[in-house]
Amino acid sequence: MNEAEPLYREALEGSRRTLGDTHPDTLSSINNLAVLLKDQGKLSEAERLYREALEAQRRTLGNSHPDTLSSINNHGLLLEGQGKLSEAEPLMRETLEGKRRTLGDLHPSTLGSINNLASLLQDQGKLNEAETLNREVLEARRRTLGDTHPSTLTIINNVAMLLKDQGKLREAEPLCREAVSGAAKTLGVEHPTTAIFQKNLDLLLQKMGDEDEDEDEDEEDFW
Repeated sequence: MNEAEPLYREALEGSRRTLGDTHPDTLSSINNLAVLLKDQGKLSEAERLYREALEAQRRTLGNSHPDTLSSINNHGLLLEGQGKLSEAEPLMRETLEGKRRTLGDLHPSTLGSINNLASLLQDQGKLNEAETLNREVLEARRRTLGDTHPSTLTIINNVAMLLKDQGKLREAEPLCREAVSGAAKTLGVEHPTTAIFQKNLDLLLQKMGDEDEDEDEDEEDFW
């Protein structure tokens, strides 16, 4: 990647000189360099470039254009990666709203944005809304991909873990079991994903057992 950076910078400088700062090809070069810098961990410079591209695309293409939505999403993910969760949230929401309008609720890209927002909300401790969004993705995956597709199984596991984090252990258990069973059938018992789902189930059952023991200890005998 270090070898690619000067080439990306040269391409951007050439586009700025010959086409101007807001030409689509220039904005594409800005985005490409920003992605590269992000991957290198140069987040501050990447953020400046993302902001520049996004502001230009809003002016020239409008807020709902696919390229604009892509830049909004990229900027939001970068802010999330920097730990700027409150700044990332409105961008994630805008991305999702734009994709719902232009692509529909069941489009894979829309579902990806729902998942991104749910993950961000979960990291912020906004578990109820995160659960609602994750369940929406799960229902869509079941309808469009089937119950045992790997993508469906992943979101089943994610919903189960979110329920576990909220203390809804009894609700989480059947989803954990479904994820394990589906992965074993689709991917095989020895597959790493199956092993992860099984470990999650084991930990959940252990936690449920611990809570049951605590409840037993809290009971008093009356004579």
